[in-house]
Amino acid sequence: MATSDRMLAYLGSTRNIVGSVLALVGLGLHFLGLAGSLWTVVVAGLYGVGALLTPPDRVRLTISHAEVETRRLREDLDALVAKVTPPRFPEDVVARVGELAAMLRDVLARAEVLTASPDQLHVVSQAVRDYLPTSLEAYANLPRSYALTRRAERERSAHEELMTQLGLLETGLGRIAEAVYQGDEQALRDQGRFLRDRFGGSSLDL
Repeated sequence: MATSDRMLAYLGSTRNIVGSVLALVGLGLHFLGLAGSLWTVVVAGLYGVGALLTPPDRVRLTISHAEVETRRLREDLDALVAKVTPPRFPEDVVARVGELAAMLRDVLARAEVLTASPDQLHVVSQAVRDYLPTSLEAYANLPRSYALTRRAERERSAHEELMTQLGLLETGLGRIAEAVYQGDEQALRDQGRFLRDRFGGSSLDL
């Protein structure tokens, strides 16, 4: 670690904070006329006492539950995306899933923020392990010609239905991502309810 980095780390440490507080107490004693002519020694001494007697900041080596879970979710997401390839899926589906995956990876990189409220990690987990794979699997199990064909003039094809669901999921996850960036927990909860209501029974209506 560079000298400047060590200095910055020390300035933010508990030892420096406690020492500085005691030094301010020493200055207060000086202004009250209680520190005598050696007030500078008193101030420095109080700082030293505070810095030396304060336990060092704890080193965090353990991996949190959020980090473990988001790592697993990233692995599950990568495994899913690896299966979404032509010719099983059309190019526009592959592209949309890639966009969703990029958004999800960015959100999963903020593990601790995701676990700030009960709904956050759950919704993202459901998107990776339920909403997205269930819709994709339902589509993949259809004959390609059937999936691309409308069954009635005003009825969407399975391909159009899948793209609609992916679009809704992208919109919902986009709002969650924005809320994560802004630290808006209430927006995360609201969006979590929206996704569960819309995709709770996630499957193509075929």
